[in-house]
Amino acid sequence: MTDKLGALHLLGRVARTGSFGAAARETGLSQPSVSRIVAGLERDVGVTLLSRSTRAVTLTEAGMQYLARIEPVLAALEEADHEARGTGELKGVLRLGATTSFAMRELVPRLPTFMDRHPSLRVDLVLADSRQDLINEAVDVALRFGALDDSSLTARKLGSSLRMLVASPAYLERAGTPQRPADLSSHALIMGPSGMRPDGWTFRARGKSVSVRLESKLNISVNEVAISAALAGLGIASTAAWGCRDEVRSGALVQILPGWEMGSVDVHAVLPAGRAAKPASRALLEYLSATMNP
Repeated sequence: MTDKLGALHLLGRVARTGSFGAAARETGLSQPSVSRIVAGLERDVGVTLLSRSTRAVTLTEAGMQYLARIEPVLAALEEADHEARGTGELKGVLRLGATTSFAMRELVPRLPTFMDRHPSLRVDLVLADSRQDLINEAVDVALRFGALDDSSLTARKLGSSLRMLVASPAYLERAGTPQRPADLSSHALIMGPSGMRPDGWTFRARGKSVSVRLESKLNISVNEVAISAALAGLGIASTAAWGCRDEVRSGALVQILPGWEMGSVDVHAVLPAGRAAKPASRALLEYLSATMNP
């Protein structure tokens, strides 16, 4: 049974990393050993679980279904080990998904304290500016923004962050500062991820609501690059407050139309549907809930 469990864990590592070599480095085994063990598991199950090519190793459809079925079992065993130790010590690997910008600005600065509390836990940050597939990418916890479009996910709200418009002092000196939402039509606009709204922007102030549809001069799908564009004086950028907090505090960027509210962006931690949360996932959620103020 121990050999079978080891093979199952290896299958998950190979699927997660897309490489026998990477899985070998993680486990301290040789690459041929990892390949042999997984091949033995495939013979035991009686089906090909991994598709092998010179570029990558990916799960077959049968492999995806198989891994989805065994991961809850492995998580339950990890939970049993955790409870048996009775010390609260976390071990193993925690796969945490986030956008690159949010990880840089909000997540990574919070990790040292969490990791110091759990020295035997390894954290893998899975960074992407598109939403990760929690099952296929074996992500234990993912941080997502805005409305959740999958109601089957287990989610916990961590906070919210106000939307705002920002520009560099140099741009405002050159182009002028908008005084009301309608003035934006004569300005160069940079649309970051939180600004791409097909229904336009809605501003509220003193009980009054104004909606405007605007054409952008520059569309950027990564928030960090949108902020860089604003710093370079390319125009007015739309972002959540967490995405430009440091630049506004330093004066490198100036908030536009501060008297008008643009709503907020919710931040959720989501877990894979139908899977019990790992002890490390629960510990991280408690830590982020206590420390995060986007």
